[in-house]
Amino acid sequence: MNHTSAAVAAAAAFVWLGMVLAISFLEAPLKFRAPGVTIPIGLGIGRLVFRALNAAEAVLAVVVIVALATGSPATAVVVLTAVAAAVLVVQLVLVRPPLNRRSDRVLAGEDPARTRSRAHLYYVALEAVKVLALLALGCVLQAV
Repeated sequence: MNHTSAAVAAAAAFVWLGMVLAISFLEAPLKFRAPGVTIPIGLGIGRLVFRALNAAEAVLAVVVIVALATGSPATAVVVLTAVAAAVLVVQLVLVRPPLNRRSDRVLAGEDPARTRSRAHLYYVALEAVKVLALLALGCVLQAV
């Protein structure tokens, strides 16, 4: 793999990793602890933030894929990229829709404690897998 393609892909992978860590593991849980932030307000903010995060993730995934397509990557790089991209697709297609439906119900006045959702747990588990894949991807690309 050529150095330029590896450097671009590594930079995009690490930016993507940083965004996921900052939003999913810092901003998301902390916003509900801020004074005056109710569950409906936090959900409204979260929906906007995660919509923006997911759009940025999609762009960064494309940047990584294009950089790798121009650089003849090793099998490990292809696998790690595929894992990160596949996790993002699963989150967007399978997990986000139930989360959005539930937040719609809460925003419409339903008591959030009345209906617990496992979708958040799935989303967090997938975020952990994505974080590990992106960290490994960035490290492998730095070694090129």
